[in-house]
Amino acid sequence: MSSGNGTSGTRRRTAVVVGAGIGGLAAAVTLRRVGIDVEVHERAAELRPAGTALSVMTNSMTALASLGIDLRLEERGRAIETAELMTSTGGRITTLPYRDLTERLGAPSVCVSRSELQAALLEAAGDCPVHLGSAATGYTLDGDGVRVRFADGREARADLLIGADGIHSAVRRQLAGPETLREAGYLCWLAVTPFDHPRLTPGFNGHYWGRGQRFGLHDIGQGHAYWWGTRNMSAESAREWKGGKDEVARAFDGWAAEVGEVIRATPEEAVHAVPAQDRPFLERWGEGPVTLLGDAAHPMLTALAQGGSTAVEDAVVLAKCCAAASDPVAGLRAYEEARRARTKWLVDNSYSLSRNEQEERPLAMAVRNTLMRYAPSSLLMRPFEKAMTYTPPRFGADG
Repeated sequence: MSSGNGTSGTRRRTAVVVGAGIGGLAAAVTLRRVGIDVEVHERAAELRPAGTALSVMTNSMTALASLGIDLRLEERGRAIETAELMTSTGGRITTLPYRDLTERLGAPSVCVSRSELQAALLEAAGDCPVHLGSAATGYTLDGDGVRVRFADGREARADLLIGADGIHSAVRRQLAGPETLREAGYLCWLAVTPFDHPRLTPGFNGHYWGRGQRFGLHDIGQGHAYWWGTRNMSAESAREWKGGKDEVARAFDGWAAEVGEVIRATPEEAVHAVPAQDRPFLERWGEGPVTLLGDAAHPMLTALAQGGSTAVEDAVVLAKCCAAASDPVAGLRAYEEARRARTKWLVDNSYSLSRNEQEERPLAMAVRNTLMRYAPSSLLMRPFEKAMTYTPPRFGADG
């Protein structure tokens, strides 16, 4: 990338984005939208979507729209219509009025496969260079820019470096030093599979709660379902789990019929196992022309379904702050300041909600379910409404 000095005159600013996941590709799309030249470096040898599916929530859709970006995700996935909370055997606890909330907030929330979301982001990124097999190992501040080093000996220089390289970020490691992951004490199984069932109505999102276990079943359109299951276990057991689909099926034996059926319908190789992990919140995301984005900055558990959406929101705010600042470094610091309080709230609340959802003490479970059953929906939706509301940055941007 450009080795020119400074940002004076008409030379376009340049950025290296490390990581081609959801956050990295979103950053490429949004930075290019505001006139910054971007190249993306990804450690993987193939650009394959990591994981299965996710919810792209209203806040990220609203944020993208504020830059005139429409990924047309409703055509690639399925807008959430209903969110049912149920017991393990399918008894209703409560229904969360997601459609009412998204209509009030002005944009849908969409369940979509990661492959479809990745394709949409790549299409929006246009001719942005994406270098594969390009593992960043560190960076050096270089005058008024930054030089990024890669494992194969290559280097890239730019005005800005965006570390979007996930929970094991090499950019974060250089910024923050050695850190320990926070283990949540449960394992997640995830899969996408063709599935047809009367329970899986259009836009259906079912959450089944058992003792120290949960199961989610989601319509993602095109005749496919996304499902995930969790089970409490030691952090070591979650990290080292090597079982197969039959073990997953046994873990949910006796649950609602559709739970067992979707597991049995899933090819063995489509089931992924991921230990539930995040990190304690990091207050300092950058130095000079370097910053972090998405899971590299603020990995979170899944209770609010905001991991990918928050990364997209990060990307929009980053682009707006960079566009508004005459000095690119000031733009990064403004971005970090604009994001810090919100992302800390999301990390903390995702963690506390996850602990509540993974409850395994029978009395505590009964109290929780009773409260959920009789509490007004406005109260239950309050944290989700806060998570799903996008607020534009105040730093010289028009939102």
